[in-house]
Amino acid sequence: MKLSKLKKLPLIKKLFDSDPEVSVVHLKGVIGSGGALNKGLTLASVQEQLEQAFTRKDVKAVALVINSPGGSPVQSDLIGRRIRQLAEENEVRVIAFCEDVAASGGYWLACSADMIYVLPSSVIGSIGVISAGFGFPELIKRYGIERRVRTAGISKSTLDPFKEEKEEDIERLQGILGDIHEDFKDWVRTRRAGRLQDEEDILFNGEFWAGRKAVDLGLVDEVGDLHSVLRKEYGKDVKLFEAEAKQPLMKRLMGAFSDPMARSFVTTFEERLESRSLFSRFGL
Repeated sequence: MKLSKLKKLPLIKKLFDSDPEVSVVHLKGVIGSGGALNKGLTLASVQEQLEQAFTRKDVKAVALVINSPGGSPVQSDLIGRRIRQLAEENEVRVIAFCEDVAASGGYWLACSADMIYVLPSSVIGSIGVISAGFGFPELIKRYGIERRVRTAGISKSTLDPFKEEKEEDIERLQGILGDIHEDFKDWVRTRRAGRLQDEEDILFNGEFWAGRKAVDLGLVDEVGDLHSVLRKEYGKDVKLFEAEAKQPLMKRLMGAFSDPMARSFVTTFEERLESRSLFSRFGL
C-alpha cells in the first residue's frame, strides 16, 4: 500500500497528524523600564518570549494577551516592530486578545496583530501622548529656599519644576509630543488600513472606549476571548504553548518570599504608584 493511502487509515493518521498549536505571549503591565527589581514591559524583557513563540515548529499563530494602560512610546514601538518582523520572517499569523485595558501604548501593541479581539468591557484606544509633572516655584519661595542651577546650554534646564514655566519651553515640549503622536497615528493608519470607521479627529484625540464601541469604530475587529476564538479557528484540540522568559535571579528570590510585608519591602513604592496611576486613568 502506498504511504499516501496508509496515512489516511484512522489509526495511522493519528501518528502523522498533530494537533494544531498556537503560541501565547502575555504582554501585561506598564510599558517601559521600572525599577531595578520590577521591570516593566520592554523589548529586552519580552524578546525571549517572542523568539520562542514565533520560531516553534509548525506553530499556526501567535496569540498576544494584552493588558496594559501604556507607558513608553519608544518601547511600544520597539515591541510592535519586533512582533511584525518575526511574524513576517516566520510567516506566522498574529492575533491580539485585549483584557481589561489596551490603551495608549497597550493599543499600540495590539495593532501589531492581524486581528484584534476584545471583551465588551475592555477599555480600548487613548491614541495620544501625554507628559505630566508638577511645579513648585511658589513653594520654595514661601520657605525661603533659593534654587541654584548652572548649565552649559541655554535649554539644559527646560521645564525645571522649581522655576516658572517658559512659553518657549512649553511650545518645544508640545512639538515633541506632536511628533510622537504623528508616529502613533501613522502606525494605527498602517495596521488598521481600510478598517477605521470614523474621522481621525475623533479616533486620534486621546479618547478611549469600551470594547463593543471600539469594534464599531474599527479600532478592533470582534468581541471574543482567547479560548473560544482559538477553538473556533483551529479546532477543539488546539494546543496552547505559553512562551515564558527565564526569570532573573532577583525576581526568583522575590517569589520565594511568602510574607506580604517582605514582598512589599522589595517591590518599590514608586513602581506601584506609577502602575496604579496609569491604570486608574481608565477607571481600573
